[in-house]
Amino acid sequence: MEKKYKSFKQFYPFYLSEHMNPICRGLHFIGTIGVIYLIGVSFLYIKAIFWVPVCGYGFAWTGHFFFEKNRPATFTYPLYSFMGDWVMFKDILFGKESIVNP
Repeated sequence: MEKKYKSFKQFYPFYLSEHMNPICRGLHFIGTIGVIYLIGVSFLYIKAIFWVPVCGYGFAWTGHFFFEKNRPATFTYPLYSFMGDWVMFKDILFGKESIVNP
């Protein structure tokens, strides 16, 4: 039976454990940068907003299916997983987490 997390604080260590492969983490990071870029571009070209989920989930799920070889947490914990991606992005950006040696 899968554990039910009652808070994001409980969930985040699990989230990080599902992202141990450096290529998977790197793809998440690249996908999140792409999402930020596309949101910015969408102020000029509204149709760019439709590529946001394709970019974000495309990079992330490629990392899970081909490199991490696990099922993305998004399928079980969509909100916590979404939050986890942004927290992991911030932590990598500011050096609290690493892509190379998680």
